[in-house]
Amino acid sequence: MKKIIETKNAPAPVGPYNQAVIVNGVLYASGQIALDPATGNLVMDDIETETHQVMKNIQAILTETGITFEEVFKCSVFVSDMNNYSRINAVYSEYFNDDTAPARELVEVANLPKFVNIEISVMAVVG
Repeated sequence: MKKIIETKNAPAPVGPYNQAVIVNGVLYASGQIALDPATGNLVMDDIETETHQVMKNIQAILTETGITFEEVFKCSVFVSDMNNYSRINAVYSEYFNDDTAPARELVEVANLPKFVNIEISVMAVVG
Protein backbone atom coordinates (compact mmCIF):
# COMPACT_ATOMS: atom_id res chain seq x y z
CA MET A 1 0.00 0.00 0.00
CA LYS A 2 1.31 3.45 -0.82
CA LYS A 3 0.63 6.76 0.88
CA ILE A 4 0.73 10.00 -1.10
CA ILE A 5 2.51 12.93 0.58
CA GLU A 6 1.38 16.44 -0.27
CA THR A 7 2.25 19.79 1.31
CA LYS A 8 1.55 23.39 0.34
CA ASN A 9 5.03 24.22 1.68
CA ALA A 10 6.69 22.67 -1.36
CA PRO A 11 5.94 23.33 -5.03
CA ALA A 12 2.89 21.56 -6.44
CA PRO A 13 3.66 18.93 -9.09
CA VAL A 14 3.66 20.24 -12.65
CA GLY A 15 2.78 16.88 -14.18
CA PRO A 16 1.26 13.48 -13.45
CA TYR A 17 3.27 12.77 -10.29
CA ASN A 18 3.16 13.47 -6.55
CA GLN A 19 5.59 15.36 -4.32
CA ALA A 20 6.36 12.11 -2.52
CA VAL A 21 5.10 8.60 -1.91
CA ILE A 22 5.69 6.31 1.07
CA VAL A 23 5.89 2.58 0.41
CA ASN A 24 6.96 0.00 3.02
CA GLY A 25 8.38 2.64 5.37
CA VAL A 26 10.42 4.40 2.67
CA LEU A 27 9.75 7.93 1.44
CA TYR A 28 10.43 8.48 -2.26
CA ALA A 29 10.44 12.22 -2.92
CA SER A 30 10.17 13.51 -6.47
CA GLY A 31 12.93 15.71 -7.80
CA GLN A 32 12.74 19.25 -6.48
CA ILE A 33 13.80 22.36 -8.32
CA ALA A 34 14.08 25.92 -7.03
CA LEU A 35 10.43 26.89 -7.26
CA ASP A 36 9.20 29.11 -4.45
CA PRO A 37 6.01 27.35 -3.31
CA ALA A 38 4.43 30.64 -2.19
CA THR A 39 4.83 32.46 -5.52
CA GLY A 40 5.47 29.72 -8.06
CA ASN A 41 8.50 31.69 -9.25
CA LEU A 42 11.93 30.21 -9.82
CA VAL A 43 14.64 31.28 -7.36
CA MET A 44 17.77 31.44 -9.49
CA ASP A 45 19.82 34.43 -8.28
CA ASP A 46 22.95 32.24 -8.11
CA ILE A 47 23.68 28.52 -7.68
CA GLU A 48 23.89 28.82 -3.90
CA THR A 49 20.46 30.49 -3.61
CA GLU A 50 19.00 28.01 -6.07
CA THR A 51 20.41 25.03 -4.14
CA HIS A 52 19.10 26.41 -0.83
CA GLN A 53 15.59 26.70 -2.32
CA VAL A 54 15.76 23.10 -3.57
CA MET A 55 16.81 21.92 -0.11
CA LYS A 56 14.04 23.98 1.54
CA ASN A 57 11.52 22.31 -0.75
CA ILE A 58 12.87 18.89 0.22
CA GLN A 59 12.79 19.88 3.88
CA ALA A 60 9.10 20.84 3.56
CA ILE A 61 8.28 17.37 2.23
CA LEU A 62 10.31 15.70 4.99
CA THR A 63 8.61 17.86 7.64
CA GLU A 64 5.17 16.99 6.28
CA THR A 65 6.14 13.35 6.77
CA GLY A 66 7.46 13.96 10.30
CA ILE A 67 11.10 13.28 9.53
CA THR A 68 14.33 15.24 9.04
CA PHE A 69 17.37 15.14 6.80
CA GLU A 70 18.85 12.58 9.24
CA GLU A 71 16.47 9.94 7.86
CA VAL A 72 17.52 10.55 4.24
CA PHE A 73 19.64 7.63 3.02
CA LYS A 74 19.91 8.39 -0.72
CA CYS A 75 20.08 11.55 -2.84
CA SER A 76 20.16 11.94 -6.58
CA VAL A 77 21.53 15.30 -7.71
CA PHE A 78 21.25 16.46 -11.30
CA VAL A 79 23.10 19.59 -12.43
CA SER A 80 23.42 21.50 -15.67
CA ASP A 81 27.06 22.46 -15.09
CA MET A 82 29.62 20.31 -13.25
CA ASN A 83 31.70 23.47 -12.70
CA ASN A 84 29.22 24.32 -9.91
CA TYR A 85 30.09 21.12 -8.00
CA SER A 86 31.99 22.74 -5.11
CA ARG A 87 29.48 25.58 -4.74
CA ILE A 88 26.58 23.12 -4.63
CA ASN A 89 28.44 20.91 -2.13
CA ALA A 90 29.02 23.89 0.17
CA VAL A 91 25.25 24.46 0.43
CA TYR A 92 24.33 20.75 0.44
CA SER A 93 26.67 20.11 3.39
CA GLU A 94 24.70 22.62 5.51
CA TYR A 95 21.77 20.18 5.51
CA PHE A 96 23.57 16.92 6.29
CA ASN A 97 25.90 15.75 9.04
CA ASP A 98 29.15 14.53 7.43
CA ASP A 99 29.17 11.40 9.62
CA THR A 100 25.63 10.32 8.66
CA ALA A 101 25.24 11.87 5.20
CA PRO A 102 23.30 9.78 2.67
CA ALA A 103 24.63 7.92 -0.32
CA ARG A 104 24.57 10.19 -3.37
CA GLU A 105 25.32 10.63 -6.99
CA LEU A 106 25.74 13.98 -8.71
CA VAL A 107 25.57 13.95 -12.48
CA GLU A 108 25.63 16.59 -15.17
CA VAL A 109 22.72 16.48 -17.59
CA ALA A 110 21.92 18.35 -20.79
CA ASN A 111 18.72 19.99 -19.49
CA LEU A 112 16.45 20.04 -16.46
CA PRO A 113 12.79 21.06 -16.07
CA LYS A 114 12.27 24.79 -16.67
CA PHE A 115 15.99 24.89 -17.58
CA VAL A 116 17.06 25.16 -13.93
CA ASN A 117 20.62 24.45 -12.81
CA ILE A 118 19.91 21.78 -10.17
CA GLU A 119 17.32 19.15 -9.26
CA ILE A 120 17.51 16.83 -6.24
CA SER A 121 15.41 13.81 -5.27
CA VAL A 122 15.70 11.86 -2.03
CA MET A 123 14.76 8.60 -0.36
CA ALA A 124 14.30 8.43 3.41
CA VAL A 125 13.30 6.03 6.16
CA VAL A 126 9.93 6.86 7.72
CA GLY A 127 8.93 5.88 11.27
